[in-house]
Order: sequence, then C-alpha cells, then structure tokens
Amino acid sequence: MNVPSPAVPQDPLKDLYTDWSQILAGTPDLTMRLFRSIFDEWHQPTREPEDVTYAEETVGGVPGIWCRPLGADSSKVLLYTHGGGFAVGSASSHRKLAGHVAKALGVTAFVLDYRRAPEHPHPAGLEDAVSAFLALADTGVAPADITTIGDSAGGNLAVAAALALKERGKPLPGGVIAFSPWLDMENAGKTLQTNDATDALITVPLLEGMISGVLGDRTSPQAPLANPLYADYAGFPRLYVNAGGDESLLDNATRLAQLAEDAGVDVTLSVVDGQQHVFCFNAGRTSAADDEIARIAEWYRA
Repeated sequence: MNVPSPAVPQDPLKDLYTDWSQILAGTPDLTMRLFRSIFDEWHQPTREPEDVTYAEETVGGVPGIWCRPLGADSSKVLLYTHGGGFAVGSASSHRKLAGHVAKALGVTAFVLDYRRAPEHPHPAGLEDAVSAFLALADTGVAPADITTIGDSAGGNLAVAAALALKERGKPLPGGVIAFSPWLDMENAGKTLQTNDATDALITVPLLEGMISGVLGDRTSPQAPLANPLYADYAGFPRLYVNAGGDESLLDNATRLAQLAEDAGVDVTLSVVDGQQHVFCFNAGRTSAADDEIARIAEWYRA
C-alpha cells in the first residue's frame, strides 16, 4: 500500500540527516569512533515513550537493552536489530524507537548490541541475532511469540535471522518486521539514482564504504544471508516491510516484498510518501511515524 504523508511543519529526522551529511562531506578523515558517536544521535528525533522502562542485560551472549512498556505481555518479544550499515548505531540509539513499537504492540523488546563491522564482519552480527533468538526460546519464550524486527542494516539482519533459522531447521519467528531494510549489497537498485535528490542521507559512496567493511573480500555480495534479495522465501514467516517514498533504498523494500509474495508469504508492504529512511524515528513527533506504528500494531494483532 502507498500511504500519503500528512503535511507536517518539519521533519526532525530529515534535519538530522542533513546535518550528518554536511559533517560527513566536510570530514573525509573521520575516525570510526567519531563516526559511531555521530550516529548515536539517531535517537534525537524520537520522543521518549511514556510508561516504558529499560534494563541492560545479556541474552545468548549478546548484550542489549530491554524495553518494557507498562502492562506489556512479557511472553511476547520483539528481537530488535538496529540499523547503521552494520558498523554504527547501537541499542542506545534505537531504544526509544523500539520502546514506541513495543508499547504500541503491547509486548516487550530486546534491542541487541550485536558485533559491528569492520572489526566483526559478516556473519558476526547475524550470528548474534540467531544466538539471541535461540536463547530467548531456551528461556521459555515460544519461537512463534518472537518477532525479529530491525531497520536499515538491522532490517537485513531481521530478515536474514529468519532465513538462517530456516536453513538450520530451527523453529521460526512468528513474524518479521523490516523498517527501510538495506538488503542490496550490489548497489543495483534503481531508486539509488531516482531518489538521490530527495534522500537526505544515503549515497552510493556511503553504502560502498559500509559494504567494504562488512563483506570485504570474504563474502560474496550475492550470498543470500548477506544479501537477502537472493534468498529463497518458501516457508518464510509473515512479513511487514516499509519504506519512505523519498528514500534511495525504497526499492530494497519493494523487491523484498515481491520476492516474498511470489514465494507465497503473507506480506504487507507500506510505502509512505514524502518520508525519509527509517522515518519511524520520528515517533511521537510526526503523524507519519505514529500512524505507521499504529498500522504495524494492527498487522501484529491480526
């Protein structure tokens, strides 16, 4: 479905992306430490959700942050993998967004601080997601009550974790949610060009640097668990995928949805006009973000 974006006086996320892009363009020798520090500002457009508490814990050997909305069903868990090109972003930068989604769905969320590239290239982050999923199941959470969820590169991991579990013959999550997933490790998508002028953050050189860090010369950009656009979706869990209409990675979402639909998967695709990459970061501040999270809650309860 294509959803018109309500007119809003400002887009805090777009403003943040514009600022980041100016910093990146003006600082070609940026260190990884400072690069990560900049992207830990990702939470700034997100209003702190009310009645949500947080706790640090390690699950399956992977550290992260629990988001526990008041009155949430603790038997149901969102296993959240953050975005950031597999190299930046953190549980801290994404806890507020995960808290909003968990609150809307009436469940808990665990946001992973998975191992990041380039120190830990593929499949380290994926293995951490799978390890946390299996550990949750070992503690008594039914696999069908776990939803893998993530944004951008974390959307890749949310999809790939389900694919890896299927490949290993393990029980699958009950659903998968992918916000603006970044799947295409070949930079072959047409919207990289057609939406270049409207996307405030994503550029081909930025993606090329991220791909080099996570795949290097060790992993093919066509490997299905690294690039889920090459995966087999037969038997895949029900899937919700979204994207902003202005983002350069738009066709990653549409291609994923088509692949899954062709394989017989129950797929919901939401493209919201005029919105940026992972526009749900505006949760609590724009109706476009809040309405989208409400649609995801409806999908989850269906």
